[in-house]
Amino acid sequence: MQIEPGFAPLFDGQTLNGWKLIGGRGPGYVVENGVIVCPANGGGNLFTEREYADFTLRLQWRLWEGGNNGIGIRAPLGGHIATLGMEIQVLDDESPRYKERLQPYQFTGSVYGVVPARTGFVKRDGAWNDFQITAYGPRVHVVLNGESILDADLSRVSDPDTVKRHPGIRRLSGHLALLGHSTHVEFRHLRIREY
Repeated sequence: MQIEPGFAPLFDGQTLNGWKLIGGRGPGYVVENGVIVCPANGGGNLFTEREYADFTLRLQWRLWEGGNNGIGIRAPLGGHIATLGMEIQVLDDESPRYKERLQPYQFTGSVYGVVPARTGFVKRDGAWNDFQITAYGPRVHVVLNGESILDADLSRVSDPDTVKRHPGIRRLSGHLALLGHSTHVEFRHLRIREY
């Protein structure tokens, strides 16, 4: 895949150079056929070594029945990323495993635990999904398969309990991360544009 002008690759297609695994399980993450794989018996948090502030991140991901992962943004190295940083959810939204028991802010594209995304746009069963996350100041915008599913100004989140549970929504820089939850999920074509 050709990188768009202004974007820099985050993954060389062969190694995890530029990434650091923290809290890994089993094999953690592996590279197979030009793809970053979180195996079902692996996972943990795979962080970029660099930090990013304002950016547009583009990537593709795919999952199968019950797949669950996340994209950490503006995250510290360690701790609970969905609260100390931010997690943009990656989930098999239509799986019976999740459908009846999750809150709206736990589905794909949501700022996990804080702002729900529009649902109904995840391609399932091993089809590649195009994902774009833009973080600019307090604004987070998520596009899934060409559909704008979340556009939130996090400075407007004022519920005291939410702000207390998720102090990471006030962070303006940090690491990116893949947040594995012991299900098989694959990633490719990770690239970023900084502002």
